[in-house]
Order: sequence, then structure tokens, then C-alpha cells
Amino acid sequence: MRLVIARCSVDYDGRLTAHLPAALRLLIVKADGSVLVHSDGGSYKPLNWMSPPCRLTEQPGRWTVTNKAGETLTITISETLSDTSADLGVDPGLVKDGVESHLQELLAEQLHLLGEGYRLIRREYPTPIGPVDIMCRDADGEHVAIELKRHAGIDATEQLTRYLELLNRDPLLAPVKGVLAAQTIKLQARTLAEDRGIRCLVLDYDAMRGIEREGTLF
Repeated sequence: MRLVIARCSVDYDGRLTAHLPAALRLLIVKADGSVLVHSDGGSYKPLNWMSPPCRLTEQPGRWTVTNKAGETLTITISETLSDTSADLGVDPGLVKDGVESHLQELLAEQLHLLGEGYRLIRREYPTPIGPVDIMCRDADGEHVAIELKRHAGIDATEQLTRYLELLNRDPLLAPVKGVLAAQTIKLQARTLAEDRGIRCLVLDYDAMRGIEREGTLF
């Protein structure tokens, strides 16, 4: 991983155009080829980025990042304060807690909860930015990416949005729809998800395990 702190402006040219005026920012170049532009705010989310596969071309005072779709991210650097690199090695990945992992296993076996005609492609479907919990096809044969959480907040919606943005760039997969599935989904997460065309599904963990609640007569 390479970390560069520099005063720079950023221009994106693709499906739309965007401009970031000159300011001091953190530039991250990861081993997978992704390039991210961060400010000192905004939590984990970059101001702009280019997902792999992409190509970084460096010239004095200018970085040009191009992806396979022909979109470009141009970073014009006027001052570099720091430029360091480190080999982080192979990451073991996120280990889900027992309930979340079991939810994934159960839903993969009970895709009828999504509707009729759903077929499993695989669990932990790999992408350059992390695995999608479940990838399947719906009754119309279209791909559906499912993100599973015990309790889903806005972060879960943002995570699934990033997966969908990347997956929909692949003509062999597109169009890819999204489903946010969890035991509970916060109102803000649901509102944002539905605004982005992502379906929300509340899961009954006990029912999926075949456990009857107390007081249930039938």
C-alpha cells in the first residue's frame, strides 16, 4: 500500500464529471490497483476513487487513473508532503460472528424467502473490494447481490452500494440488483437503500432455524 499526503486537485471524467479544487489530501494506492482520495473528514468514505481493474500512469505533478470502461481520474499535484509505501501482506479477511455467518448459511438454503424462482450462484462471491455474502439469480435470470447483517445501519447500505456499483460494470453480470437482509434494519438505512433501488428484507432468525416462539399454538 502507498500513502501520499499532497496538495492536489482532482478531476473525474466518466459517466459524469466531478471536480475537487486544490487542497491537502491523502492519496491511497492499494495493491489491488484501486486509487482513493481522502480528506480529513467524511469517516471511511473517500471523496473520489477508482476501483480495480484500473491503470495508474504517473507524470511529474500528475497522476492519471484509467479503468477498463475508459473513465479517468486525474490528480494534479502541486506539493507532496509525504510519500510512503508498505507491504501489508495477505489479509485473512473479515470473520463474521456466529449468528451472521449462520444467517448466511440459512438464507442460502432458504432462498424462497426472497421469492419464487431464486437460484444460488455461490456464497462469499468474490469481488476486488471484498466478498458479497450471497450471489444468486432471480426468476427472470438476473443477478442479485445480497448483503447480510444482524442489525443493518447506513454503513450496510453503503457497503452494498459499493458492491453493486462494481458488479454492474461487468457486462457479464449486469444488471445486478441488491437486497439488504438483516434481523433489524434501521429506518435511515432502509430509506437510503430504497432510494437507491435496493430491496430490504427482515429475517426471522428463529423461524429460519425452525424454532417456535413461546406462546405459539400452531
